[in-house]
Amino acid sequence: MISSSQIKAARALLGISATELAEKCDVGQATLKRYELQEGIPKANTKVLYKIQTYLEGCGIEFIGDPLKSPGVILHKNAK
Repeated sequence: MISSSQIKAARALLGISATELAEKCDVGQATLKRYELQEGIPKANTKVLYKIQTYLEGCGIEFIGDPLKSPGVILHKNAK
């Protein structure tokens, strides 16, 4: 699972807004913004978090570390 800080960091690395990410993942904007406001792993529908994670990974994001203790992201520019 991914943390809210990893979602925000991934968006920053990709240079996309929360609105853009919500549209790409077919997730409500309010839902995504609510997830990003939470600490740690968002209290969320697992399927929705998986959609977000899968999309970001497809854009070259690698989620590293423990999402609660040491969350991190890496952008692989050569991906997709």
